[in-house]
Amino acid sequence: MATPVELPKLGNTVEECLVTRWIKRKGESVSAGDVVAEIETDKTTFDVTAPVAGTVLEIFVEEGAVVPVFTKLCIIGNPGESVSPPISPRARRFAAEHDVDSTSIAGSGPGGRVIERDVQRAHAATTTSSAAQPVSRIRETIARRMRESLASTAQYTMHASADASGLVALRARIKASLRLRSGQAPGVQDITINHLVTFCTIRALLEARPLNAEFIEGRIVERSEVHIGFACDTPKGLMVPVVRNAQTLSIRELALRMDALTTQAVEGTIAADDLSGATFTISNLGSLGVESFTPLINLPQVAILGVGALQLKPVRTKGTVEFIEALGLSLTCDHQAIDGAPGARFLQVIREKIERIELMCPIE
Repeated sequence: MATPVELPKLGNTVEECLVTRWIKRKGESVSAGDVVAEIETDKTTFDVTAPVAGTVLEIFVEEGAVVPVFTKLCIIGNPGESVSPPISPRARRFAAEHDVDSTSIAGSGPGGRVIERDVQRAHAATTTSSAAQPVSRIRETIARRMRESLASTAQYTMHASADASGLVALRARIKASLRLRSGQAPGVQDITINHLVTFCTIRALLEARPLNAEFIEGRIVERSEVHIGFACDTPKGLMVPVVRNAQTLSIRELALRMDALTTQAVEGTIAADDLSGATFTISNLGSLGVESFTPLINLPQVAILGVGALQLKPVRTKGTVEFIEALGLSLTCDHQAIDGAPGARFLQVIREKIERIELMCPIE
């Protein structure tokens, strides 16, 4: 019996996907678990695999088409088997009148029968999504969300810097520990400047609850758990993986989780649910030499922290001028929820955490 391959449900927030590339073509043999197609949500890419071994008898969706979840993408079976679904007369008539390929539709009627509303839904989805090309779904979503962010908020950005001497010293000790234990098991988890700054930010959010919040329908909703999002550059564009309940993690656990999510985002295997639900976001462009910038808020969050590059900065201490390694911090807030003074105090708390990192985060 021929087996249909449907577009899977990829998390609670995904309703449709773009079919970007067919790996297997009509007439090709496949084994169970083989990748048959690549699909793309508005956040990442996924592989669709064959549930059974056999031959690709028919492909129902063209590359570049945006289709709802559970749409029948192709069918696998033995050569000569029928690939035509059962379909009601009204559904067949609507499909003929509106030039809809009913063979690609997952039926919601008894026994998987394709009924009229299935064809109507497929026709509406095709009409709505036809203008989505050639811009990728991810690129389109980034643009839309940034426009919405600027249009619906009163954003302002404050810039500050923190003495990163302790941060740099701690990072140097970690690297030295890695070298000493190289080749021995178990090795020491590498912890970067970005991991350390994120750890400090999480601790600061526990003391400054108004920043760990969302502005929803005119109401400020403060969150007790810190679900930290961090901007991640990937071949497909900007993604923001989310570490949930980050306030419960040690620095090593946080680093491991961030690294795992980054790898999944870059490889296109990250789950859709790991790209949503952040209560606060960090965007670090310091590794690219950016000293300060204006990050845009991820709605419905009320603030976002931009992290810049380390740079030498002169400071006056006890009548003399010394140079310190300073870390640039750029905090963007929504004035609808956060006034300037609370935002500035939050920057002070982050700065204190960074400058006391060696006491907060001892590394054996």
